[in-house]
Amino acid sequence: MPVNLTHNAIPAIKAGDLNSKPLLQVLDIKLIGSQERYRFLVSDGASTQHAMIATQLNDRVKTGRVRKGSVIQLIDYICSTVQSRKIIVVLNMETIIPDCETIGNPTMVVESDPGAQNRVPDNSFGRPPVAINNSYSTNNKNTSARNAGNNMQSFPPTVQPPYQPPPNYKIHGAIMKNEAPARIIPISALNPYQGRWAIKARVTAKGDIRRYNNARGDGKVFSFDLLDSDGGEIRATCFNAVLDRFYEIIEVGKVYLISKGSLKPSQKNFNHLKNEWEIFLEATSTVDLCLDEDGSIPSQQFSFRSISEVEIAENNSIIDVIGIVTAVNPSVSIMRKNGMETQRRILNLKDQSTRSVELTLWGDFCNREGQNLQEMVDSGFFPVLAVKAGKVNDFSGKSIGTISSTQLFINLDSSEAQSLRIWFDRGGKNTTSQSISRDIIPGGPKNEIRKTVSQIKDEGLGRSDKPDWITVKATISFIKTDTFCYTACPLMIGDRQCNKKVTRSGNSRWQCDRCNQEIEECDYRYLLQAQVQDNTGLTWVTAFQESGEEILGCPAKDLYFLKYEEEDDVKFAEIIRGSLFAEYLFRLKIKEELYGDEQRVKITVVKAEKVNYSAESKHMLDLIAKVHYR
Repeated sequence: MPVNLTHNAIPAIKAGDLNSKPLLQVLDIKLIGSQERYRFLVSDGASTQHAMIATQLNDRVKTGRVRKGSVIQLIDYICSTVQSRKIIVVLNMETIIPDCETIGNPTMVVESDPGAQNRVPDNSFGRPPVAINNSYSTNNKNTSARNAGNNMQSFPPTVQPPYQPPPNYKIHGAIMKNEAPARIIPISALNPYQGRWAIKARVTAKGDIRRYNNARGDGKVFSFDLLDSDGGEIRATCFNAVLDRFYEIIEVGKVYLISKGSLKPSQKNFNHLKNEWEIFLEATSTVDLCLDEDGSIPSQQFSFRSISEVEIAENNSIIDVIGIVTAVNPSVSIMRKNGMETQRRILNLKDQSTRSVELTLWGDFCNREGQNLQEMVDSGFFPVLAVKAGKVNDFSGKSIGTISSTQLFINLDSSEAQSLRIWFDRGGKNTTSQSISRDIIPGGPKNEIRKTVSQIKDEGLGRSDKPDWITVKATISFIKTDTFCYTACPLMIGDRQCNKKVTRSGNSRWQCDRCNQEIEECDYRYLLQAQVQDNTGLTWVTAFQESGEEILGCPAKDLYFLKYEEEDDVKFAEIIRGSLFAEYLFRLKIKEELYGDEQRVKITVVKAEKVNYSAESKHMLDLIAKVHYR
């Protein structure tokens, strides 16, 4: 059956026709760049043109629905100028014929520099152009000149047009170019190759203003997340003067028409959205509130993962999770390393996957949603909680924490929440769930991997890409007392304390080489080297500040002054001996590290608890029961 491509379609598209929905043939397909983007060479039977397809159409190529020779119909498309060259961006298309021989005799139209005509004078005034042969050498210049002179005699003399003065333009204000409204496109179709675009999207999250300091000076920045009716999400970021324009008018839940911004690669260490681009709003950008939005854009989009999936999620990954709140701890004050005080509240979530997880609320979350949740649980009602953009932590087991972009939704109106509520009310509340987090909420089961000291070496723990976390019941048999702590810098670097070792600067002050400053007083931080042993063997471990205090029972500063200022060796020795040969449950982090040119396994004490013999007896009975029922 003969196939008729749309006649003259490519010149029409390049001239601005975006509504004809033409039939074109795909002559070539190439994957370009580090990102998955496909470039087509399309033909209308006479002309060819390069085209880019939106990433949501990639599956058409991967599954073979579109391939070399396919005849396609462009449904939604735009034409952009990139480096003075036209390129068609295909937003939606349909395959008409999957495979076909090349139709017609298409040729590539070379786009000339639009300024070239202005640079080369043309005195022909409608005469056909004269072909000039530039291949002659210097030896026949005179001959060529004579021939050129003879040829010129065959043409009538050139008549110069009468002089006309330039028009007298009056200044009527700034001249605005191409003020037609930009075409609204889906977020998923945004790419840096587009010259003009507009998106209509709802703000789903708004970040706080953050201040920064770098080589270019001080500044401020904030970001907000956008969602459109097709489910596409993208983050928009504003700096300094642009922030001043838009921060107050951006409201979560409202729909805006946004245009005239630049697209740059998304910074995945700060941006959890599934989009390879991020919008940077500029001085010329527009953000207009849509008062007549029709509700086609959802208020929020979730990608929930079950709690059992959280158990295998990567550390620091950003996820959405939903569960029943089964326990809530009171809010407590925590002193951060930067000296600022904040609030922390810990609660437990469980779901149908027979797993539960610890959720840590920080800052304002503790007093807003946290207080509301505690009142519900205290009254006997266990609410459904949806967590948008929670951060996974694997410091001790797996847990989830809130960050600045986190959102909490209590008793969300969704199918996932309804399913969870039905499961819980019909017996889920009585099912036992295994915690994937450390045991902080009273009554929660411990998630620990018990090992013996000899198993650390025998099983090669710590030699994989990720550290191993284990619990060992052992005693401390020896502590090095000559280097039990060090003098540390208390200055702040960003939001963290420096903690670099400082030295005396020849007087009563301390010198920090990292901060290049002298300070009046220093901190004292534990750096304990201890030998621990059980019935299978012994090994060396390192205990830092918090775990050092758990072992010795006093701050490093007090012990330092006791030894070096008061020189009370008797009391110092009593404190050290008081920690020896008592049984501890050591939470250990084991990881191979490079020391000079040598790889060594480093064992760090994360937590040290004196053995609770009642709890330990129950643990042993549980192990016996498991062995008995195998």
